[in-house]
Amino acid sequence: MVKGQMKSHIRKIAVVIPKYGLVGGAEQFAAMLTECIAADRRYEMHVFANRLQAESPLIKFHKVPIISFPKFLTTISFAWFVRREIERTGVDLIHTHDRIFDADIFTMHGIPHRIWVRKIRKKSMSLYDYATAWVEGCLVQNKRCNRFLSVSHLAKDKFIEAYDFAKDKVEVIHPGVDVKRFENINRELSRKDIEGNYGIAADETLILFVSMNFEIKGLDTLIAALGAVKKKDPPAKFKLLIIGKGDKKKYRQIAENLGVSDHVIFTGVVEKNTLAKIYRAGDIYAMLSKFDTFGLAVLEAMAASLPVIVSDHVGAKDIVEHGKNGFIARGENAVDQVADYLQLALNKDARIEMSKYANLTAQNHTWEAAAEKVRHIYENRMENKLLY
Repeated sequence: MVKGQMKSHIRKIAVVIPKYGLVGGAEQFAAMLTECIAADRRYEMHVFANRLQAESPLIKFHKVPIISFPKFLTTISFAWFVRREIERTGVDLIHTHDRIFDADIFTMHGIPHRIWVRKIRKKSMSLYDYATAWVEGCLVQNKRCNRFLSVSHLAKDKFIEAYDFAKDKVEVIHPGVDVKRFENINRELSRKDIEGNYGIAADETLILFVSMNFEIKGLDTLIAALGAVKKKDPPAKFKLLIIGKGDKKKYRQIAENLGVSDHVIFTGVVEKNTLAKIYRAGDIYAMLSKFDTFGLAVLEAMAASLPVIVSDHVGAKDIVEHGKNGFIARGENAVDQVADYLQLALNKDARIEMSKYANLTAQNHTWEAAAEKVRHIYENRMENKLLY
């Protein structure tokens, strides 16, 4: 009887994230996943967020206040107001993408806050950090929350390092990508536009770097590797297109010191549609982050048929098959490795099969595929709640 009732019941799902639909890996993940699931009329999706930048007739949006001063109240207040709003609404299941007091499912887009502060940022804990870590502990150790989703094995390992008791409850579900967004863009026309706009020759290999934080994403390593390539092979023809925001003066100087300043172009921040065209015009994508729980840009580059070069500190290494759809540079001193991989990828013939395989990888990681996995978890979780 319970199972029969379950099949006919429209499930009310609460999705929680402070910023919904805004720029950012977690924000994109939550929005795309929620919108895919909302298309299934068995679910009534309710989004609880402080800031919203999305419109969908299939989703009910709830504005949640935040007290941001003093700063240590930010996470605590959001968690408190979310709990109040969800109790008023009444839902069957809570799926949170951020730290709140209790939920049924927690998707970890980052890593445990204490590890992030002490081991990645290498700083002392502030009052804000202690408050954030405390809310995280309330969520993770709450008996209600017994399903944890991680965007990569890198993030999963860090979570288990902090919360060993949860190791059997963590499942990796990678972000997805809209492959059609890139398939509908003509590569030849995009390439001609890019060549004209940025002074790139038709026979130059176009290497892409996309980031809003040049230092964390390893731009210095990439430029140093290009310097090594130029030293080994002076006639090598390539351009590095740097898209995003950072200290241009600093990195221009690095490029000049290494003799590759003529090969480096800064575009600044570009809008979403232009970025998609740039991906289609490119030949290679590089992300050499010092730490990145996933890196959606890696999957977007693959959807545009670009082989990728990533560091082993990038969670997206999960989907990189070394030598097939890209390369993984391992260890702290990766400059020589990256230089070797760049030299291989500068060969157009060598890139052909890698490009095909990169695109195939992206086709196997769509948002619809990710949503189907999460729907299955929803069903199992709600069925268990009814049974117990």
